Amino acid sequence: MAGPKWTSFLGLANRAGKIISGEELTVKEIQRGNAKLVILSEDASRNTEKKITDKAAFYRVPVRRIQDREALGQAIGKDARVVVAVTDAGFAKKLKALIDGE
Repeated sequence: MAGPKWTSFLGLANRAGKIISGEELTVKEIQRGNAKLVILSEDASRNTEKKITDKAAFYRVPVRRIQDREALGQAIGKDARVVVAVTDAGFAKKLKALIDGE
């Protein structure tokens, strides 16, 4: 089953230990300045979406949207995930290019 290219690259970043998943952990990483990219699912609750996008905008962290929480969770080998933060600049740059290109 070949999915979008960003899914396998996000899995690689996860195996490299450069991914944080979950709403609270993502907010903490944004505040600490460690998050280089936030990936948010389209089916996130309005409250979660507002909290993440507001924090990301304030700390100037780019946010990319993907189709659903199942795809995001599957990409990192876990259950459904609503939000993921990428903590490595190189992985973040490549993921932005892959997500924007599709």
